[in-house]
Amino acid sequence: MELQPLADRIIVKPLEAEEKTAGGIVLPDTAKEKPQEGKVVAVGKGKTADDGKLIAMEVKAGDKVLYGKYSGTEINTKDGETYLIMREDDVLAIAK
Repeated sequence: MELQPLADRIIVKPLEAEEKTAGGIVLPDTAKEKPQEGKVVAVGKGKTADDGKLIAMEVKAGDKVLYGKYSGTEINTKDGETYLIMREDDVLAIAK
């Protein structure tokens, strides 16, 4: 499925949740925390300012980002893939 976000929205592929704790305990699916880290798959053109100028996006496709726990809207594709569509403002940081 080919998706192109609009305006200041981005599409993020969440990274998999950890399977084990630091101590080596294997976590069942029900105990895993929702991931807050993902890879940007696509970005929109940017936000339009009040004066009509386009504000460029700071994130780009391929960036690894951190976002809020309940940010964005989760979508599932026909292929079984899960993505998040969120505004650039929901991104807390770009991981280097």
